[in-house]
Amino acid sequence: MTELQSWGSNTMPRANTSISSSESAVSRPAVLVQHLPLFSNIPPKGCREIVSAARKEVYKRRETIHLAGDPVRQIVLLTSGCVKILQIGQNGSEVILRLNGPGEAFGIAGSSLQTRHSSSAQALTASSALVWEIGVFESLAERFPVLRRNTTHILCKRLEELEERFREVSTEKVAARLSREIVRLLDQVGRRVNGAVQINLSREELAQLTGTTLFTVSRLLSDWDEQGIVSAGRESVIVKNLEALVELSQRE
Repeated sequence: MTELQSWGSNTMPRANTSISSSESAVSRPAVLVQHLPLFSNIPPKGCREIVSAARKEVYKRRETIHLAGDPVRQIVLLTSGCVKILQIGQNGSEVILRLNGPGEAFGIAGSSLQTRHSSSAQALTASSALVWEIGVFESLAERFPVLRRNTTHILCKRLEELEERFREVSTEKVAARLSREIVRLLDQVGRRVNGAVQINLSREELAQLTGTTLFTVSRLLSDWDEQGIVSAGRESVIVKNLEALVELSQRE
């Protein structure tokens, strides 16, 4: 568990706490978030001010945070857990566009109350977050222009990621893109278990991430399990041989 995840399980200061204890409670998370992309190049004093304007929110597993079409009302910075960004097809099938892990923000595409979400967000696991109301965040972005630049940079990186994944779906075999997606997720939402790295995703969710079928994902994971590359369960994948997995991701 990272420091950020550990802090994410703590409570934010209550309104009636003393000034000294309140400042201390705000200072610690402000220090922990300084290295995050959203706070890049923002001085410590600015980080404290931005963090103090947020509230802490806790989401239950499978809780819907917002739906596609909802007005953008909040900017969310995940401090623990995992949130999936998804869209639902006309036939009811689900496509996962992205997974957000600790330290990642979502909802940042909205710049006003007239903006609506193009996708839904759902907590994949029990999660906690810092949440800013959109009006508050916009005021902070006016006072700290680098905060707006950071949100733009984050959105550009995510667009590049989506473009890369679209290319993979269009041009690569399933084995290559599934192995590459698992490698991507290791840093994002993986956690160390007995010297290996575990990703808490079901086979169906991996299929939704890679644009393939549950049957194909199950077959590939079973093959890789027999080869000792992964250990695949119903709701998780443990990577036992990262080098072999990376090699699979680089095959034509």
